[in-house]
Amino acid sequence: MDHTQLLDSLRHLYPDAEFLERAGTVFVMYDPDHRLTPEWRRPFVTVVPDDAHDHASNLGREGVYRLNVELSADAYRERFGPHPRAGADGLVHTGHDFTALDVVMPHPVYAPMSWACVLCPSAATVEALRPLLVEAYTRAVRRHAQEGRPGGAAGTLPG
Repeated sequence: MDHTQLLDSLRHLYPDAEFLERAGTVFVMYDPDHRLTPEWRRPFVTVVPDDAHDHASNLGREGVYRLNVELSADAYRERFGPHPRAGADGLVHTGHDFTALDVVMPHPVYAPMSWACVLCPSAATVEALRPLLVEAYTRAVRRHAQEGRPGGAAGTLPG
C-alpha cells in the first residue's frame, strides 16, 4: 500500500476527520465544528513521509513512510508491554528495528505516550490495525466532546 492509498483508506475510515498537511506530514484530527484553536487540536493518527521528526526510521528511503496511531495505555501495554522511557538521544530503545517495513511496533519517540507505528503498511496490516484505528478515532471524538468544558483535556499538535 503506498502513501496515497493509505491516505485514501484513512479518509474513507474517518470521513468527518480533518486531514491537515504540514511539510508533507499529515495530521488526522477530529474537530468537525472547527471550534478548537490550533493549540487545542491533537492528532490521533499521523502519516510521516520523512525524517523531519526523528531519524530512527530512516524514512529517506524511496517510497518509505510511517503510519503512527495513538493507542490507549491499556492497548499499548497489551501489545508491547510496559511503556518505555526515552534515552538521552530522545529515542526509545525497545529492541525493535525501527527501519523494518510492515511491522507494527512502538513509535521510536512517542511510545511513552502510547503511540505505535508501522512503516509502509500492507493492506492486510492496515486491516489488522482497523480496531486500533477505530479506537483512536473514538477517543478523539470523546476528547472533542470534553474540550472547552471546565476540566476538559487539552492537546497540542506535535511538531
